[in-house]
Amino acid sequence: MATISSTYKGGLRTTAQHLASGNTIITDAPVDNNGKGEAFSPTDLVAAALGSCMMTIMGIVANRADIDIVGIEVETQKIMAAEPRRISEVVLTFTMPAGKSYSDKEKAMLENAARTCPVALSLHPDVKQTITFKY
Repeated sequence: MATISSTYKGGLRTTAQHLASGNTIITDAPVDNNGKGEAFSPTDLVAAALGSCMMTIMGIVANRADIDIVGIEVETQKIMAAEPRRISEVVLTFTMPAGKSYSDKEKAMLENAARTCPVALSLHPDVKQTITFKY
């Protein structure tokens, strides 16, 4: 059974609907690849999925260990290669919530959770993942 239904709308735009929730996203080709750049590109979604997945797995670990990470933010930069056109690197900078301190053990747990999330492990090894944590 499909969990996502996608449609090509023309003009290098697609929609994708999450069937269980009904939520819909739009993608556009980026300006540097003949598109309008009016929405996330498919490769933007890959980069965003990596950051979201990392925070989700960090949240699971944090809940189990009673660590408060509410308010964590990640800035994600996607770097493209030309030949062939593909994601060559995703740079993620995590900023931990202000006013909270974490032990070395907690930091190690959270950082390991991020680096071993399902999306991180699913990306091809040629896609460099550069990850920084700011505490």
